[in-house]
Amino acid sequence: MDLRNIAIIAHVDHGKTTLVDKLLQQSGTFRDNQRVAERAMDSNDLERERGITILAKCTSVMWHEVRINIVDTPGHADFGGEVERILSMVDSCLLLVDAAEGPMPQTKFVLGKALKIGLRPIVVINKVDKPEQRADEVLDEIFDLFAALDADEHQLDFPHLYASAKQGWAVRETGDETVDLAPLFETIVRHVPPPVADESGPFRMLATTLENNPYLGRLLTGRIESGVVRANQPLKALGRTGELLENGRVSRILAFRGLERQPVDEAQAGDIVAIAGFSKATVADTLCDPSVEEPIAAQPIDPSTIAMTFSVNDSPYAGQDGTRVTSRQIWERLRREAEGNVAIGVRQAEGRDSFEVAGRGELQLAVLIETMRREGFELSISRPRVLYREEDGRRLEPIEEVVVDVDEEYAGAVVQKLTERKADLVEMRPAGAGKQRLVFHAPTRALIGYHGEFLTDTRGTGVMNRLFHDWQPYRGPIAQRHTGVLISSEQGEAVAYALWKLEDRGPMMIDAGDRVYGGMIIGVHTRGNDLEVNPLKGKQLTNIRAAGKDDAIQLTPPIRMTLEKAIAYIADDELVEVTPAVIRLRKRHLDPHERKRASRKVEMA
Repeated sequence: MDLRNIAIIAHVDHGKTTLVDKLLQQSGTFRDNQRVAERAMDSNDLERERGITILAKCTSVMWHEVRINIVDTPGHADFGGEVERILSMVDSCLLLVDAAEGPMPQTKFVLGKALKIGLRPIVVINKVDKPEQRADEVLDEIFDLFAALDADEHQLDFPHLYASAKQGWAVRETGDETVDLAPLFETIVRHVPPPVADESGPFRMLATTLENNPYLGRLLTGRIESGVVRANQPLKALGRTGELLENGRVSRILAFRGLERQPVDEAQAGDIVAIAGFSKATVADTLCDPSVEEPIAAQPIDPSTIAMTFSVNDSPYAGQDGTRVTSRQIWERLRREAEGNVAIGVRQAEGRDSFEVAGRGELQLAVLIETMRREGFELSISRPRVLYREEDGRRLEPIEEVVVDVDEEYAGAVVQKLTERKADLVEMRPAGAGKQRLVFHAPTRALIGYHGEFLTDTRGTGVMNRLFHDWQPYRGPIAQRHTGVLISSEQGEAVAYALWKLEDRGPMMIDAGDRVYGGMIIGVHTRGNDLEVNPLKGKQLTNIRAAGKDDAIQLTPPIRMTLEKAIAYIADDELVEVTPAVIRLRKRHLDPHERKRASRKVEMA
C-alpha cells in the first residue's frame, strides 16, 4: 500500500477542520447523498460550541491508489501539547495561513516545532476568496518566518498553494482556474515522502494519544515504526527510560478509514493505528515485541505555566446538582486526564480535599472544568496562579508574546492598560483597513482576567492572541481588581425589591428568585472594599395606603458570568463554585469572622 502521513497545523480559526471536511468529500470518502455535519472532525460537544479543535484527530482518504492519513491538530496555544506529540508520527505537514491575517503567534509556535524535528511543510494560503486578502504579502511574511525560525535550505524551498477551504478549491498560482482540491492532493503525494519504516524488523510503536473506550478499554494510537502487528499478538510496554511497564496481548487493532475506525486483522509498518489490550501503558510509552529492549525516544513537552486548585464543593448547596462530589471521584478523574493529556500535571495540594492542576493556560483548564461539570462533577475552583522558576538565585516568571489587532482609535487604551500591567510594547504597525497590529511581551499573570477588560476597551472589535515566549526575571507586583464585591449575608431566594434597592451599590450578578447563601458573591461593589448586603430583605408592609400605587420594580439585567469570565474575575480569597446546573462566585471563607482573620494573616505576611 502506497502511504502518506501528514498533519494539518495552523493558528486557531485559519480553516484546518473545514479543509479536512473538503478533502474527505472530494476524495469520495462520503457518498454524494450522505449527510455529514459541518466540521465533521470536531466531534466533541465543546469543540462544536466553541468552534475550536481541542483534541487531535486522525482520518484517512484515498487518492488514486495512495492512502493519505491526515491528522487535524488544535490551533490554540493551550492545547500545544497535542500538536507536539502528533508531529512526531507524521512525515510532513500542511501549514495553513489566513490570507488576510498572515502568520500569527500559534503559526510561529507550531511551525517552529515542525521545523525542529526536520519536517518539510507544504504552505497553503487559505481564505484567498476574502475581499481583504493579501496573499502575496502573506507569502513573503511566511518566508521571513521560516528564516527567523532557522529553517534549512530544503525547508525554505517549500511548495505553496492558494486555497479557499470553504469553497473547496486550491490553485498553484493566483490566476489559475478554481476547480477543486486536486492540486493539493497532487502536491501531497509528490512532496510528502512515504513513511520510513522497517517492515522486516520487530514490532515497535510509540503511543501518541490515549483514550478510554467503554467497550475496548485503553486505546493507544501511534505510527508503527517497524514490523507488523496482528490481532492476539503478545506485546510489552516500555516506559520512556526503558523500564518494563506491563506485558499484554493485542485485543483489537483499529485502522483509520475515512471518519470511521475499522477493525483490521493486521497493520504494516508506517501506518497509523489504535491498539487495545493494555491497562497501564500511556502516552509516550513504547509498545513493542517482547524481544525489543530500547524504547523509542519521545518528544519532551513544554512545561506548564499556570496552576489552579480544584477542591470539593463545600457550599450550603453542595451535592444538590451533581452526582460526583467526593474528593476520591475528583482525584480519579484528574488522574485519568493527566494520563492522556501530557500537557496537564496533577498533584495533591496542601488541603485535605484539594488538588493542584497545572496546565498551559486558562482556556485549557476551563475546558477541563467544563467537561467535568457536564459529567456530573461539583467543584470549587481557585484563581489561576502563575508557576515561577528559580535560576541562579533569581525568580523567573513566564512571559507571553501578545499580538493585538485593533482599530486605530482604541490602540492607545490597549497600550496604556498593558503597560500598566508591566508589558513591553515591541512592535506597532498598520495592519490595513484602519487597524493596527501591536505586539507586546507581557507577564502571564498580567493577562489573567484582562481579556474582558480588553473587549470593553475595544468595544468588542479587538482580537488578542497570546503565546508562551520565554522565562524572564520577575517584573514586580501588578495591581489587581480595582473594585470590591457585594457579599450575601443571608441564605434563601433573592427578592426583587432588595436587589432593586442594592443597585446603587453596584451591578448585580444574580436575578430575583436565584438561590443565595452567606458568603456568596452577588454583585460588584462600586468602591474598592467588599460589602455585606441582604438580598432577601422585602418591603416593609404597613396598614397605611400610599397615595399613588407602587411603581413596578424594574431591575437592570445582571452580569452573566461564564466559566472563563468567573475564573478570570475572582481574587485570591475567592472561589468559583461549579456544578452541572450553575456557576456561582463565593468567598473562600463563608463565615465573616473567618474572612477577617484570614485577611489579617495576609496583611501581616
